[in-house]
Amino acid sequence: MAGAWRVVGASVRGVNHLRSGHPCQDAHSWRQVGDLLVAAVADGAGSAPLAELGSCVAAHGAVEAAATRLEQAIPTDDAGWQALLEGVLETTRQAVQAEAARCQRSLPDLATTLLVAIVGDHFVSACQVGDGAIVARLRDDSFLAATRPPSGEYINETTFLTSNNYLAAAQFVTLRESINGMILLSDGLQMLALKMPNGTPHLAFFAPLLQFAALADPGRAQGQLQRFLQSPRIIQRADDDLTLLLAVR
Repeated sequence: MAGAWRVVGASVRGVNHLRSGHPCQDAHSWRQVGDLLVAAVADGAGSAPLAELGSCVAAHGAVEAAATRLEQAIPTDDAGWQALLEGVLETTRQAVQAEAARCQRSLPDLATTLLVAIVGDHFVSACQVGDGAIVARLRDDSFLAATRPPSGEYINETTFLTSNNYLAAAQFVTLRESINGMILLSDGLQMLALKMPNGTPHLAFFAPLLQFAALADPGRAQGQLQRFLQSPRIIQRADDDLTLLLAVR
């Protein structure tokens, strides 16, 4: 429970990493700043030796960077929100770069995607570098994808926060809508959760999840969400690491 929001998130190892003994390379974080919810999800690149470290630094660093900026000033227009999120991405990339230097590794060794959402009563401002999606539930209980998986030339083509062209490839959006629910998900779930290739949210996937988030015992909710992500109905169709972050009013 977090003020006006109930939030539950989980990141679990996918089937491939369970078999190989590799750690989960997804991470998530969230924080409430006044009436605003800040949430982030990161997915480390499977080919990066320290992907799990990059995603952890990115998810937690992005939330802290956004919170620091929001505590100083809240933007009043779309351009201001994009400038804030661009600053969050830059600061977070610097944090990943500093961690790489501390480990005496190159920046690509910590390659990761990053999704960030800042949600208020009547808007969501979001950015995304790489795969995954940020989905909002509106006042009429319909679902809208604020950001979607990018459609590259190749199905596994991804731009990471650690890529030189990360900012040019980033999605930025500010929706002026009444928001009563948010979901951030990593790319392991996007084929289950979204109607591809246009990225339209599946109502049957998202509606029960937000109902669960609204009614679950806060002390047990994370474990229950982890078990859902590791259930046969999910792992039979998704073998990557999986992250869901759910938030409801």
